[in-house]
Amino acid sequence: MRRRLDGGLVDRRQLLRFQWEGQRIQGYPGDTVASALLGAGIDVIGRSVAFDRPRGIMSAGAEEAHGFGQVGDGVSSEPLVRLATTPLVEGLVVESRATRGRLATPPERTRSDKRHAHCDLLVIGSGPAGLAAALTASRAGARVILAEQDFALGGALLRERVAIDGISGADWASRVAAELAAAPETRILRATTASIMLDGNAVVLIQRLRTAGVPAARADLPEQRVWFVRARQVVLATGALERPVVFADNDRPGIMLASGARAYLNRQAVAPNRGLVFTTTDDGYRTALDWAAAGVAVAGIVDPRPEPTGELPRRALARGLRVWAGTVVSGTDGDATGRLLAARLDGPAGSERVECDCLAVSGGYDPVLHLHLQLKGATRWDDRLHAAVPVGSRAGQWIVGAAAGRYDLAGCLETGAAAAGSALGVVAGPTPVVEAVSEADPAALWRVPAADGDESRSFIDGHRDVTVAGLDRAVGAGVRHIEHVKRFTLIGTGVEQGRAAKTNAGLLAAEAFGRPVADVGTSSARPPVEPMLFDAMAGRAFGERFEPVRTTALHDEHVALGAVFEPVGQWLRPRAYPRAGESIDAAAAREALAVRRAAGIVDVSTLGKIDVQGPDAATFLDRLYANPIASLPVGKARYGLLCAVDGMIFDDGVVMRLGPDRFFVTTSTGHAAAVFDWMEDWLQNEWPDLRVWVTSVTEQWSTVAIAGPHSREVVAALAPDLDCGREAFPFLGVRSTTVAGCADGLVARVSFSGELAWELSVPRSRAPALWHAALQAGAAYGLTPYGMEALYILRAEKGYLIVGQESDASTTPIDAGLGWMLGKKDFVGKRALQRADLVREDRRQLVGILPVDPNELVPDSAILVADPMEAKPMTALGHVTASHRSPVLERTFGLAMVRSGRSRFGQRLYAVWNGRAVAVTVCAPVMYDPEGARRDG
Repeated sequence: MRRRLDGGLVDRRQLLRFQWEGQRIQGYPGDTVASALLGAGIDVIGRSVAFDRPRGIMSAGAEEAHGFGQVGDGVSSEPLVRLATTPLVEGLVVESRATRGRLATPPERTRSDKRHAHCDLLVIGSGPAGLAAALTASRAGARVILAEQDFALGGALLRERVAIDGISGADWASRVAAELAAAPETRILRATTASIMLDGNAVVLIQRLRTAGVPAARADLPEQRVWFVRARQVVLATGALERPVVFADNDRPGIMLASGARAYLNRQAVAPNRGLVFTTTDDGYRTALDWAAAGVAVAGIVDPRPEPTGELPRRALARGLRVWAGTVVSGTDGDATGRLLAARLDGPAGSERVECDCLAVSGGYDPVLHLHLQLKGATRWDDRLHAAVPVGSRAGQWIVGAAAGRYDLAGCLETGAAAAGSALGVVAGPTPVVEAVSEADPAALWRVPAADGDESRSFIDGHRDVTVAGLDRAVGAGVRHIEHVKRFTLIGTGVEQGRAAKTNAGLLAAEAFGRPVADVGTSSARPPVEPMLFDAMAGRAFGERFEPVRTTALHDEHVALGAVFEPVGQWLRPRAYPRAGESIDAAAAREALAVRRAAGIVDVSTLGKIDVQGPDAATFLDRLYANPIASLPVGKARYGLLCAVDGMIFDDGVVMRLGPDRFFVTTSTGHAAAVFDWMEDWLQNEWPDLRVWVTSVTEQWSTVAIAGPHSREVVAALAPDLDCGREAFPFLGVRSTTVAGCADGLVARVSFSGELAWELSVPRSRAPALWHAALQAGAAYGLTPYGMEALYILRAEKGYLIVGQESDASTTPIDAGLGWMLGKKDFVGKRALQRADLVREDRRQLVGILPVDPNELVPDSAILVADPMEAKPMTALGHVTASHRSPVLERTFGLAMVRSGRSRFGQRLYAVWNGRAVAVTVCAPVMYDPEGARRDG
């Protein structure tokens, strides 16, 4: 194919230069990369994935199966970009990647962002039906969004020589586009693919603001944008895609869809030297007629129908074009590079060889129904069109034009305008005047059997190199479902999701199965409609913005003390406070020992904090928590456990009763948002009659824990109005008092270390004052700041649970040794816990482990087995959940979840990892102060 000197819709006043495989090529604005390559005489654009066969451009749209490339600017690039739909931009660097992409090393980033929008009518597709719908809605004053996958509006009007209201279809589309662009409530999104359809007319759109890797005119302009659109009504004007016919050597460069050949001629003025058309439809004749009108040599038209009777065949004959009726293309010949030289015909007059450099094929059209099918929209098989067409549409959605099986121009305009009118309750304007062209039914032909019986060169899916022989192998292996055929052969699993292959695959499978086509159908296409870059899904959320980093009000104080931080549920928390020359492990041991022997202070502001108020607050919490809450006296706290509806541990924390109708609830750091959502869900959906209000106050309060034998003295100095005596302020007591000069302080006697401990909470702004006052008051008692590593050691020595570390989605309270907490009352998850499977004695249970060698540190997640010499795969009895060196126990130890663990105390097991096996002894999980005497001080 070559560029013609005139015609088309390209702008010849400006040249655009780009590189193809190191070769400098030029094109024009209005070109795609594919049309520019074809215009430069480049027909072979790559090699196929499995058979290494030469491949060329086979379409001008989204059904392109061969023409993919690595597209960029020489610095950054994107793999597997469809060349037939990529607009040509100055400075592109394109590499041939017919089916295999190349990931950059190191990874590259594109710039993406996200937008949200609402509208009265979202129109997807800007062909004649979509433009008519958008125009009707816009003139009615509705808020309209028109999304078009192409970089130009018009759809099929850009490739067809048709007249609307006395002007060309392309000019009519331009006129409508100008009116829509001027409408104040209408937004046009070009180069935008509707990729995902969600319930409630929510649609995810992917907009290519500029071609990947090409420098933008504005530095702040992103390369792509994800739109989240919520529409009152949606019009699916997604059109139809042409499919090929399967015959021997049907994948040669120079063989393309007839609609694609017309598009390259009428949009970009690219045409062959001598073209031949093989069509099962009247529509294919348009290509031959357009070629002839442009002065292209037309070898003729091959039509398998015995007597083509439509108006277009009559026009072709009247123009003197040769028509081979009742004839098929049975094969092709090529030159040494694989380019098409000739087509071999078989018909009533016998066999014939016809020379051509382009074979335009039309096997019928398939309505584009990806979005309709994503929400399980119904379809039926149309025996006249030989395609699946929609059966109705979902509420608030309208399927129009070719997507509904209306391929005539008048029908597209009429259904588009009528749908918009019905959707908005307005009267559609008069339908534009178009020429009516009657077309005969297409032939029921989708495959021409190979003359020599060798179907290994008859391609169904050129992108995946799947042939008729491959499909026959699947059927011969016993495959009898089209979805299994897809997976056996890989038909439709490429980046283009088999748009040009799926229907033929279903038709040929039905023949092989000996079943009706309507029963076999075609394989599904999952969302998204087009591949989405991870960059697009991430938007601006990458690097430091990938996940919000939360810091407590004491962050600067920790920095000043030399803290080393670690992320915990989005929060940055001090891991330890190492001194000069001190390792993290040594610092953690020093800090933990200080808590056991003197006093320590830790920032626990990250704990979730929820204020629960209302006359029914006690009833509400009693229903949620596994242990009794309603009986909790004012001024007391209780360790609380939440179960999911399946009985598994959801979260734990402390519930403090501040008044008859008010509770202060803490949660684990990582589950704060989930617990709050959980409470709201139950209140709004299950118990709306309860008079309860829940408020997240995690950010409003800062909390420090002071623990250790001397913690009472430190707290007494910070809260002079508080009687901290053992009897006056017992374990699990709660008091509101002045703390470090703050009248709004809250003090609770709770412990996550097993030592005498207190949690002091003040408003966030007063946290630094509390911290400094505590360090000053505790200096005489050896008060030491400690971080997460020391906290982990202290809690593990006491066998205290961390939800998500000792537990997972299959851990019950009984498994974790918390069965004693389960109340007799009803609570969420109680009935599930009565299942026989959840009370088995051989379930995994929380235990302690002591390495036989007290210096051997077993890593977290090591597998526990009875016999390390057992043949692989070994029988796993459990796994290690935590492992530490204890400065107070003067040895290593750990916690583990072990099958029938509580019956194995004293038993020897082996921890295995990376080819190592270390002997451990199973013991009770509480290894320090099992009587709890130190907790009371």
